[in-house]
Amino acid sequence: MNSLASVIVIGAQWGDEGKGKIVDFLAEKAQLVVRFNGGNNAGHTVVVAGKKYKLHLMPSGSVRGEKVVIGNGTVIDPKVLLEEIAALETGGKQVKLLVSERAHVIFPFHAQLDGLQEEVKEKKGTAAGTTKRGIGPCYMDKAGRFGVRMCELVNEQLFKEKISDLYARAEKQLQAYGKKPEKTLEQITTEYTEYARKLKKYVGDASEEVNDAIDEGKNVLFEGAQGAMLDIDHGLYPHGTSSNTIAGGACTGAGVPPTKISQVIGVAKAYTSRVGAGPVPTDLGESDTAKAIREKGGEYGTTTGRPRRCGWFDAVTVRHIARINGLTGLAITKLDVLSAVKKIKICTAYELDGQATNKQPALASDYAKCKPIYEEFDSWQDASEKEWGEIAKKGYNALPKEMRAYVERISQLTKIPISIVSIGAERDATIQLKRIF
Repeated sequence: MNSLASVIVIGAQWGDEGKGKIVDFLAEKAQLVVRFNGGNNAGHTVVVAGKKYKLHLMPSGSVRGEKVVIGNGTVIDPKVLLEEIAALETGGKQVKLLVSERAHVIFPFHAQLDGLQEEVKEKKGTAAGTTKRGIGPCYMDKAGRFGVRMCELVNEQLFKEKISDLYARAEKQLQAYGKKPEKTLEQITTEYTEYARKLKKYVGDASEEVNDAIDEGKNVLFEGAQGAMLDIDHGLYPHGTSSNTIAGGACTGAGVPPTKISQVIGVAKAYTSRVGAGPVPTDLGESDTAKAIREKGGEYGTTTGRPRRCGWFDAVTVRHIARINGLTGLAITKLDVLSAVKKIKICTAYELDGQATNKQPALASDYAKCKPIYEEFDSWQDASEKEWGEIAKKGYNALPKEMRAYVERISQLTKIPISIVSIGAERDATIQLKRIF
């Protein structure tokens, strides 16, 4: 087995770190790209020759035409998946896809419940700020062992039995909110039977496919969705997502043992951004600095279009993520964006109840009280997208000295070597410092 054959890429902050670009970049040398968690609440953007590909379920490796796998840890909206397959094919991409037969299926009543549950949580101040795509309620049915898996969806007789029971359960849940399902059982059965007919050829044993590829010495890339601070166990509860977004989720979500994983790359922006509810210590609010970063960085959600909150890089958060993921390297993205401001900062510690701390509080209420302790740095001169691309071709030492000082301080504070730096949205505006494949 190739000792460098299997690499996990995860978000080392709050999501939207640029994982799509990094996965696309690394996929050049990968023979298989595997998505292992979440659903179409994710949004990964890949830019190639000025063309944007916006993906929600399909792994980012599909832009290169590599074989891709959607693992059992994901939840599948069949309509969205078929739309993305069609969009890639229309764009001239050959889709080579395997969907785990064990992945669970999202239905319209899941999305309906998602919206209603968020309304209740918003009134209590415990909302996660979900995309209302039905991801959480689908995972709830999975954990309760009521759900419908892909292997059942593509078995017409079994699907009719399973959806009847699940629909009756959803009806009772919606009654508690004074609502009825927006679609009848007959409508859903007909609609999803057609989806199953189109998707059946893609459904199979994903775990076997992935393990065989690793055993054969192929380069396998695992693509996480969202960010590690949204992890259901290790993130900021309850202001997170419903799946395990950390590296361990690749093992459970794709059916591979941890002994077959060789590297874990954390992707972090050169600053912090956040979509959704919950405290973020370095959040700059609606200050001029935050607005400048948001506009320069295009900080609007790929899935929802919502403006992201922006703030300074938080080394406390990334150290926490490094520990629970066993990061072997960091990919720092959007360094070019910080040319929008003259002075930049890094949060090196928090002040909580008058005491300095380097720990990530478990309680959201404690986290909300954390005040950032900063170091300040000079920014660097701006350049055009084309100019950044030319600089990237020359390598790391061609970067502005202020940018290199900033990157190296991030590495010192997080105690993780920098593997990749990204200085633009284009695939070519990327510099690799450390071998990954």
